Amino acid sequence: MTAGHADPVKQQVAAHWGRRAAHFDEDFGHSIRTAAERVAWDRILDLILSGRSALDALDAGCGTGFLSFELAARGHRVIGIDLAPAMLAEARRKAAERGVAVRFDEADAEHLPFTAGSFDLVVSRHVLWTLPHPDAAIEEWTRVLRPGGRLAVIDGQFNPGCLVHTRENARTSAEYATIADQLPFLGGRPREEIETLLGAHGLVNVGSDPVLDLVEAQADRMAAEGKERQTRRRYLAWGDVAR
Repeated sequence: MTAGHADPVKQQVAAHWGRRAAHFDEDFGHSIRTAAERVAWDRILDLILSGRSALDALDAGCGTGFLSFELAARGHRVIGIDLAPAMLAEARRKAAERGVAVRFDEADAEHLPFTAGSFDLVVSRHVLWTLPHPDAAIEEWTRVLRPGGRLAVIDGQFNPGCLVHTRENARTSAEYATIADQLPFLGGRPREEIETLLGAHGLVNVGSDPVLDLVEAQADRMAAEGKERQTRRRYLAWGDVAR
């Protein structure tokens, strides 16, 4: 049993995402289905990579591999880690189906099984809100970066009624209902607060982007798919380890 699975809070987290793994990619926002979404994600990834090539990258909380596959397609060497074995099984299935050499390991994002300075890039996508110790996670993600390496966090800030029209709302699920008071970032945090947090962990060149193009593209897709059009506060924040 990993350290994460020994923690009852993380057991609930893993149980929720494991339950959803088989249909995770069908849910809204876990895929790219429109040209506008593709353009937005290409721009976001350009911001993350900032012209860097052939990186050793860690996708912390990879789920079924969305960011892992995007990075691998751009020529980077990628390891994805997640707490839910069913998510990893789906990611591995997709990697085999696509012939993509991405490694997917079961691991706790707050306690990484890697030595210091193992990666040039650590990315996470909608992961901080689901962690009981987000500050410790950022410390850990920073630890495994090399000098000049980058940490990039994609996240959002949500209103209490947000996501109620989707098929599955993680924040109000049965699993999360029992642990909500132990997840300090459950509703998300403003991007300015995440920038401050990255700086507090010693990262330099800290910046952020409100990803308004992705927000609009996803809202347009909602309407096109017959759902209520909603705009959601999302952002990308990043910081570098000093050289």
